[in-house]
Amino acid sequence: MTREEALSLVNEYVKSESLIRHMFCVEAAMRFYAEKFGEDVDVWGLAGLLHDFDWEIHPTAEQHPIEGAPILRERGVDEMIVRAILSHGDNTGIARETAMEKALNACDEITGLITAVALVRPSRSILDLEPSSVKKKWKDKAFAAGTDRAGMEKAAEEFGVDLWGEHVGNVIAAMRRIAPELGLVGVL
Repeated sequence: MTREEALSLVNEYVKSESLIRHMFCVEAAMRFYAEKFGEDVDVWGLAGLLHDFDWEIHPTAEQHPIEGAPILRERGVDEMIVRAILSHGDNTGIARETAMEKALNACDEITGLITAVALVRPSRSILDLEPSSVKKKWKDKAFAAGTDRAGMEKAAEEFGVDLWGEHVGNVIAAMRRIAPELGLVGVL
């Protein structure tokens, strides 16, 4: 599947602009890590782009992403990508084994937290956001209270990257690459 075909699938199933932006964030982070580790950037990017394509039609942990997998297979998505998407949900019983699977899990929720931090800054920009600002908000348990901080820590550990020494900075750098698409250029 090409990126254009994946975007067509996303546009078919996802109406929420914020969810599409989230999927772009995860795609960017996955591409960043694929480059870093010498992996296939397009394959890793597709896993990130498609990982939540079915959330609006399967909005429960019991359904997502399990019920979306057959749709991906019908559309010819590589089984390696389907497995990575299945493994990003803790409810699927699919263990994360490959670097791509671990990366997808590590990049998923952290992008949402980073976006939330960028949006409450005076600049409303990812371009001047530093990991220290994310860490400061992380410590404020009232900020983004619904996020699974323990899960994010565990995901980074399983992926083999230090959350504060490397991972948050890498994801910010990846998201900066597509700041205009994310609406995170802000008012610098």
